[in-house]
Amino acid sequence: MDLEPVGAFAAAVKREIGKAVVGHETTIDLMLVGLLADGHILLEGVPGTAKTLLVRAFAASLSLDFGRIQFTPDLMPGDVIGTNLFNFQSNQFTLTKGPIFTQLLLADEINRTPPKTQAALLEAMQERSVTIDGQGHALGSVFMVIATQNPVEQQGTYPLPEAQLDRFLFKQIVDYPTREQEHAIARQSGIGTSADQFDRFGLKPVADQAALADVRGLAARVTAREEIISYVVDLVRATREHPSVQFGASPRAAKMLTAAARAYAALQGRDYVIPDDVKYLAVPALRHRIVIAAGAEMEGVTADFLVPQLLEQVAVPR
Repeated sequence: MDLEPVGAFAAAVKREIGKAVVGHETTIDLMLVGLLADGHILLEGVPGTAKTLLVRAFAASLSLDFGRIQFTPDLMPGDVIGTNLFNFQSNQFTLTKGPIFTQLLLADEINRTPPKTQAALLEAMQERSVTIDGQGHALGSVFMVIATQNPVEQQGTYPLPEAQLDRFLFKQIVDYPTREQEHAIARQSGIGTSADQFDRFGLKPVADQAALADVRGLAARVTAREEIISYVVDLVRATREHPSVQFGASPRAAKMLTAAARAYAALQGRDYVIPDDVKYLAVPALRHRIVIAAGAEMEGVTADFLVPQLLEQVAVPR
């Protein structure tokens, strides 16, 4: 199987994003994996680490409809999915679609809205459809949510419930840049990154939707041997059996991690998955799906500490 189109697609996207964003190579890789594996991504980082800019640049490099929702405490579910409004001229109800009717959705500061509004995304993220007044509306085969949240400022925030966290393929921690990267960012200060200045970066779509469908199809055809699938399953099950864990990863995690490993292998130019693909993706794929027991949490145990331990304990297929 010729995977050259996948590599060319990824390189072109990275090149366009690089016009506006310095660094974040790992995060960009995970966003590409999510795009190819039909998964959603949660970006967590302190303010000023270019989370929103990164998603905007990612969207600008793709020929996809882009929408953004700024989540706030007073946001209602109807503001997200839309509602049926009565039209007095036609004497009937007409659907006013919300911003969720798009292909790539930026859910900015998702933890700033109450659980009732957060739940409006549950059906969309899992079923790729929404229900308004009892009638279903499809969102299309290409629907991806990239959400951001701030881990520092907790006042006025609502932690995401486990059911919603489980619908994210990855939770990626967006760290501070290196000194060299921060120097390059400061050098760009004259360009600016506000809404009216974003176009100055000159980002352009690098592939149409047909090309995206082709590379997604190639990624789905990557071979994952039975030994690899067993390795993923054993790793996910190990999260439920560890004494420091109250609740481990769900069966959905095994399914999504396998799909992500196929996509990552395709991005590496391979038509088969190797254990290192699973290891590379394990922490961002599992960290948000593990609930640490209270006693272990008091001792400083975290999911980021636990998953690497499990990777050492679970037998790797030869």
